[in-house]
Amino acid sequence: MKVSLSPWSTADSAALAAAVQESPELAVQLGDVLETSGAARGYIEHYLTDDDDETVAFAIRVDGLAVGHVALSHVDRRHDSAWASYWVTASLRRRGLATRALATVAAHGFETLGLFRLELGHRVNNPASCRVATGAGFSAEGIERSKLRYGSDRYDVETHARLTTDPAPRVALLPVLRSAPPAR
Repeated sequence: MKVSLSPWSTADSAALAAAVQESPELAVQLGDVLETSGAARGYIEHYLTDDDDETVAFAIRVDGLAVGHVALSHVDRRHDSAWASYWVTASLRRRGLATRALATVAAHGFETLGLFRLELGHRVNNPASCRVATGAGFSAEGIERSKLRYGSDRYDVETHARLTTDPAPRVALLPVLRSAPPAR
């Protein structure tokens, strides 16, 4: 199994649609109905391939296929901070992919982008996401009550942060490719 990070491509539309079909909670979190390749393509074009100064997004790839996502968004140059996010399709969870991807994008944020503080949050009812965050070196900082609303349900969020001065986690970082692999 060859794992890497690379930019998203519209050629990943079918893989994103399949991930959403496999993980319905992912569609809720992404805020869009992405169960078709066309809808997923539009989402990729609008949210994942825009190169700007505020977002760095990567597909997590296994043998070239997009199976997850990791990003730094809301990059704030005044405070040298950003917001980290991640997900992996249900069938490939519990293999350390998200932890390695998050640690890799954190190293990229510190070393390449010159950031000082990275933040993230997860629903408190998602202990797997907490394990990813702590495994990638992010320390828990507190609970934000009823922060997220999905449909009519509200969720408390535990926030985590990692500073450039924190010790790096003992996690094997992933290779970061400059371009998406050719369509399969």
